[in-house]
Amino acid sequence: MTLALYGHPFSSYTQKALIALYENAIAFEFRIIGPAAPENYDRLKRAWSLAKFPLLEEDGTNVFESTSIIEYLHLKHPGPVRLIPNDGDAAVETRTLDRVFDNYVMTPMNAIVRNAMRAEEDRDPSIVTEARAQLEAIYGWLDQRMATRKWAIGEVFTLADCAAAPSLFYADWAHPIAPAFVHLRNYRQRLLARPSYDRANNEARPYRHYFPLGAPDRD
Repeated sequence: MTLALYGHPFSSYTQKALIALYENAIAFEFRIIGPAAPENYDRLKRAWSLAKFPLLEEDGTNVFESTSIIEYLHLKHPGPVRLIPNDGDAAVETRTLDRVFDNYVMTPMNAIVRNAMRAEEDRDPSIVTEARAQLEAIYGWLDQRMATRKWAIGEVFTLADCAAAPSLFYADWAHPIAPAFVHLRNYRQRLLARPSYDRANNEARPYRHYFPLGAPDRD
């Protein structure tokens, strides 16, 4: 059976999984979730009642959540790019940074976006204020960390960078990374230039009008 990924190109978590697939040139079929392919949503819903994507399907096995998908690919479809290091300490650090980007960059960014998607009378400015403060805090922490690193854990590209690319991409749209955070801004640019993310980003370009805050004319 074909390895299949259910998701949408503009979805940050779908992009995270796509990066892993592209890094090791793993053959797969992309099954878009959207009005043009209702059967894909029906399949997703049957496999995972919350119907959250991405979902990876192979030979009757369903794997949801982008981190778990990358872990699965690491085990079942290993390639030259080892997204989870063999060294135990480095593997722990990789998984830790993966959670940092998902929980402390992507989550507050999503709070800003979700608030903008509400009817104007239902918006809560306090949610946005809190989310922006969280992003400022994590930007500062990451800037210090990236002062001496090329990638999230050092010189090798890992699962943590798969998480970092879409999270920093969209977070900078929602709450721009200040010029003072030069190390983090440079890291974001390296991520955007990585061929695997550049491909995912270009595939998402036709959908930029979906961004409720208005996609900036850059990146």
